[in-house]
Amino acid sequence: MTKRWRIAGINFSHMHMGDLLRQVSEHPDADLVGVCDQNRDSMQPTIDALGLAEDIVFTDEQVCLTQTQPDFVVLCPPTGEHAEWVERVAPFDCHVLVEKPFAATLADADRMIEAMRVTGKQLMINWPSRWQASHYNTWKLIQDGLIGDVLEVHHYGGNRGPLYHGADKVEFEPTPEQKQNSWWYKLDAGGGSLRDYLGYGATMGTWFNGGKKPIDVTCVTTSTPGLEVDEHSITVARYSDGMSKFETRWGTFTDPWVHQPQPACGYVIRGTHGTIRSDDYAEALTVQTLECPEGYSHPVSPLPTGLSNGIEYAIAKFNANEPIEGPLSPEVARIGQQIIETAIRSSVENRTVPLVEK
Repeated sequence: MTKRWRIAGINFSHMHMGDLLRQVSEHPDADLVGVCDQNRDSMQPTIDALGLAEDIVFTDEQVCLTQTQPDFVVLCPPTGEHAEWVERVAPFDCHVLVEKPFAATLADADRMIEAMRVTGKQLMINWPSRWQASHYNTWKLIQDGLIGDVLEVHHYGGNRGPLYHGADKVEFEPTPEQKQNSWWYKLDAGGGSLRDYLGYGATMGTWFNGGKKPIDVTCVTTSTPGLEVDEHSITVARYSDGMSKFETRWGTFTDPWVHQPQPACGYVIRGTHGTIRSDDYAEALTVQTLECPEGYSHPVSPLPTGLSNGIEYAIAKFNANEPIEGPLSPEVARIGQQIIETAIRSSVENRTVPLVEK
């Protein structure tokens, strides 16, 4: 018999919780057994959208976990609280999916890894760009050797800002006061475009380049007067065989899922034998090879059946008793976190910084 997975969603601080729980509700082998946040109002849009029964709604995570006994938990707290929440949940003997980014610091990432290691359960970091078919197809072509060894990864990532949209990309028009009061714009909560989006470029880039680590990192940031976090950052990572660039932007001209801004959000990968351009949400890749230097359009194939989103992937891996892989794994995501940590130090100290190891 197919196992039915009992899943709980805890802490609704990140708007992606609504998307993830919708994926739970749509999975044929999953039961949403509990939702929890100290602030009932934070859950209400999801409760209404999914028609959740009152008996699975909680405001105390200990009560929620004790009564529902989930097989795995979806966590969406502020970035600065990721380690604390994984440590709270881990003792309940369940797998944990944490919405991106991995953590606010490398030390926090290591706390999360250790908290899960002692339980024997798996930790997954959900990077939504992993579920864009264009980027998955890019990785497949790299694996097939189409462009040779990866030398450069260029990433431009962002949107108009985290308060301009909610779950399922419902649009809002935030006020300046909402920015001042939101955790997204609080430094101690892990806010800022660098912490929000550099993880995409650095982690996906590490997936594309086969797990290579940079030697050193240089980063500059800028912010809007009156805000304590950055809204724009550029990070250059120097490797033994080349350099990669990762740019983050809250304040793109348009949101890429509606209209691609210029520059386009996505990736350009350069290898020893060719290049691939993979825009977010693209239906085709642009490829150059030694045989076709003028370039050609490569159609994007759909994601594998049953592996089209974070919940499907997690359940498939757990069912098969297989490890989480690629950018979703703590191993690859930790390298991304090292790059983030080093970039933050570089921007604060206004200098190039060797890759932080601890």
